[in-house]
Amino acid sequence: MRVEDAEAEAAWPRKATAEEMPEPRKDADTQPAPAVSIREPVPEAPGQPEQPVHPRLATHRLNAYFGEVRAVRNATVEFPDRQVTAVIGPSGCGKSTLLRCLNRMHETVPGAGVEGDVTLDGSSIYRGGSSAIGVRRNIGMVFQRPTPFPTMSVRDNVASGLRILGRGGPSRSEADGIVEDSLTRAGLWDEVKDRLRESAIALSGGQQQRLCIARALATKPRVLLLDEPTASLDPLSTQTIEELVYELRTAIAVVIVTHNMQQAARVSDRTAFMLGGELIEVAATKTLFTNPSDSRTEAYVTGRFG
Repeated sequence: MRVEDAEAEAAWPRKATAEEMPEPRKDADTQPAPAVSIREPVPEAPGQPEQPVHPRLATHRLNAYFGEVRAVRNATVEFPDRQVTAVIGPSGCGKSTLLRCLNRMHETVPGAGVEGDVTLDGSSIYRGGSSAIGVRRNIGMVFQRPTPFPTMSVRDNVASGLRILGRGGPSRSEADGIVEDSLTRAGLWDEVKDRLRESAIALSGGQQQRLCIARALATKPRVLLLDEPTASLDPLSTQTIEELVYELRTAIAVVIVTHNMQQAARVSDRTAFMLGGELIEVAATKTLFTNPSDSRTEAYVTGRFG
């Protein structure tokens, strides 16, 4: 049975054979650095104490299955609060499957299964009778292609996530305030404030993707998951989304799956490299791209295979 994640093909000329894979390095300083532009972390504002970094979300020996096929293998990784973590790797390596396990979307696939655990602020999202809907309220997700609800207005798309709160949810006037705040955080308010009653489908592709981000932000999640959020967008819309992602890190944890290493270098604080379902290496983005500890990581970021 063949399993493929819904990921765009990485732009490499061909796959490397086993014989072409590099031997482990003896001296990292002699290896060429990849041609990526890495954004430096944003410094703390003057007079503000340094914020502590702790794992908001973490996996513990996580295995994900499609029937008998294991797509993610014993993945253990931490995703710190107020940081962007990028997950990179060749197409079909399991990165989107890993992402979907982080908010229990994987279990919606017939025949899918999960072993191991995922914790949010130390509490398991799979054990103890936890609600999948409650998990997704705290761990929002935006997919590769914009997915606005076609029969809803711009305003109602953003407010739709609040319905899971039931009778304890906000009033309509309170919901309007949440909609404005979410659209503002998504960098979309000024563009749609006079179009809130229009169909969301009338927006451009880039605006629709930011609308989906605003919808995810409306429930005030602790973590935002982004699965190839710019894969179907033009360069200008891609830049807008990347700037938004970089800003969101000041408030929440962000995990972004991307096949674009330049994008990972631009927006992330930490990067995880996956290959064949295994989590090969996790490090600060600058370190992983310029001085990786595993020869397979080096081969991938320098373009020897993909």
